[in-house]
Amino acid sequence: MRTTLIAAAISAAFTLTACSPSVSTDTAAKTDSTKTMAVKQEMNVLLEKSPLAFQAPQFDKIQMSDYEPIFKQGMDEQAAEILTIANNPQPATFENTLVAMEKTGVLLSRVAKVFFALSGVISNDEFQRIEAELAPQLAAHSDNIYLNETLFKRVASIYADKALLNKEDQRLVDYYYNEFIRAGAKLDDTQKNQMRDINEQISSLQTEFSQNLLASFKNDVILVQDKAQLSGLSAADIASLAEAAKGADKEGYMITLVNTTRQPILASLENRELRKKIWQASANRAMDTNGPILLNLVQLRAQKASLLGFPNWASYATEDQMAKNPAAVIAILDKLAPKALVKAKAEAADIEEQMHADGVTGEVQPWDWAYYGEKVRKVKFDLDDSQVKPYFELNYVLENGLFFAMEKLYGIHFKERKDLPVYHADVRCFEVFNQDNSSIGLFYFDPYAREGKGGGAWMDEFVTQNFLFDEKPVVFNVLNNVKPAPGQPTLLSFDEATTLFHEFGHAAHGLFSQVKYPSLAGTNTARDFVEFPSQFNEDWDIEPSVIANYAKHYQSGEAIPDDLLERVLNSIKFNQGYDTTEYLAAALLDMEWHMIGADAKITDVAAFEQQALAKHGLDYAPIPPRYKSAYFSHTFAGGYSAGYYAYLWTEVFAADAFAHMQKSGGLNRENGDEFREKILSIGNSKDLMESYVGFRGQQPDTDALLKRRGLVH
Repeated sequence: MRTTLIAAAISAAFTLTACSPSVSTDTAAKTDSTKTMAVKQEMNVLLEKSPLAFQAPQFDKIQMSDYEPIFKQGMDEQAAEILTIANNPQPATFENTLVAMEKTGVLLSRVAKVFFALSGVISNDEFQRIEAELAPQLAAHSDNIYLNETLFKRVASIYADKALLNKEDQRLVDYYYNEFIRAGAKLDDTQKNQMRDINEQISSLQTEFSQNLLASFKNDVILVQDKAQLSGLSAADIASLAEAAKGADKEGYMITLVNTTRQPILASLENRELRKKIWQASANRAMDTNGPILLNLVQLRAQKASLLGFPNWASYATEDQMAKNPAAVIAILDKLAPKALVKAKAEAADIEEQMHADGVTGEVQPWDWAYYGEKVRKVKFDLDDSQVKPYFELNYVLENGLFFAMEKLYGIHFKERKDLPVYHADVRCFEVFNQDNSSIGLFYFDPYAREGKGGGAWMDEFVTQNFLFDEKPVVFNVLNNVKPAPGQPTLLSFDEATTLFHEFGHAAHGLFSQVKYPSLAGTNTARDFVEFPSQFNEDWDIEPSVIANYAKHYQSGEAIPDDLLERVLNSIKFNQGYDTTEYLAAALLDMEWHMIGADAKITDVAAFEQQALAKHGLDYAPIPPRYKSAYFSHTFAGGYSAGYYAYLWTEVFAADAFAHMQKSGGLNRENGDEFREKILSIGNSKDLMESYVGFRGQQPDTDALLKRRGLVH
């Protein structure tokens, strides 16, 4: 019974109506209907394990009509499997209960992994219909497992007598026992019914929130008719905007918002009114649709936490994380906030000086920061993106940068598998090998933004590594780079190149997993640990031998000039006051939403945001939160409610680990093999802090983080 499956059951939805043939009194009609249903089932490739390498999904054969009957059958099968385990007349043992539970839900897991993955990258009305209709049914399916009193008694008896088991088996016992407790297994029948009702509402609202954001990406676009308004953009950028408009059957030039409040295009646009229009569209999107939803969500989450004996959702959400409680989270965020704001205000002073030199009076506005920040960067470092991007072509960064670094560090290499189907023409598939040519698994790479694709960047799995079923990993990375006009290269900013390295850190975590049980394997760790490998992987993009290998001009192939590279590296910590402040504002906003009590009554989203930021001294108008509430999918649609702090929490580990590795020789196999063995391979099969100390020799401290962010020298 996979962790990812249970998470999916809470947050997604599907419909079952197509699973049963229509009722008829006519025998012939019955027979024809049954035959039709049987043919459809025979053709449904999701029914059986994929025959392709590593069970890679048969994307070329899966059809939309396949999902609903398999979800129905998968839930029915797992429900029956669970009842068999719960009602086993034999005394509960680790094997006949917990290992048996791990083996349930194979069909449901298979369809869920494919469906959820594709609904995030090629969504359409049908995907969204299925999600919305079945969300409460999947939530009920999860509740039927974790609120089963008979089953919990078996789990509790094993938990009470686990001492003779090995460490990994004990870890699985702890995992399941805590899952049951946190689901409400100890509640009475009345409370369990309340829990079921709350979970059903939460799952539906989260799905609705997410779908509203997808609609926003499609609808909240900015159309420009006058090309002159795009002054400051490159010819290639303007061509891509024209191509985007054409693809959407619109006239002119179409600017599509990215998922964050800040919009990268603002760094180049000279037209201040257009910058303001874009920023306001970003900052105010989805408020009408998602504002009421999130107010309902935070109330329901607070009620659920109260039912389980917690003062608020943040206490519930952090209890099983490394942080353990909201106070620990607030302490680290509040400690960093004043330092970040001081640096941000110093950056604002430089920006306002540049604005005034250009004849723009008054204080810096949010839509000015990126544009004039770039001007300041050019003055300070004699640098702008138009100089840098030609040296960061997507395929160079991927193959000569990331793949090169991973070979040096871990001894792995990549072979493109064009024989395997992909779910979109932009996607590439690679098989990953160890140095001895033994195969590790598959890696799919999906680099471009498109309609029907969620914003941001992420990693997930089609197949989770585990020894229980002897399955190797099949993982994928999703980015949202702007696709260039046909025939043009994909030129990245340095930040976009860093994101590529970041996401493969997650992929490596999944690929290198060496764990027996699926629920403990790969990236199935605490939220405030899972971002550690990804953030650690970021810094290899500036390792001298790596950047020398990939930072080459896309036309001439010449290496980036030494003086330009030096200016790029010197500018990395530029604007870190802004970056840190906008992140902290979002993280604290997330925590404040989830520290309300069950009886709190909040009616005004914008007022709550303002009060929450003021409470922590971050109500600084030029720097809004990285995400405002109405489009904060991490916390209201994803798995990061009261958990967005995890990026900073794990950056402490990442900076500390990277600094330690640099002192030990940097990019070499000895360091890579140790990190792979002690961190990346263990998933959640061992205590996470103990694993870190086993690698590092001590717990992390914040010194390396402060230096990494340029907040101390």
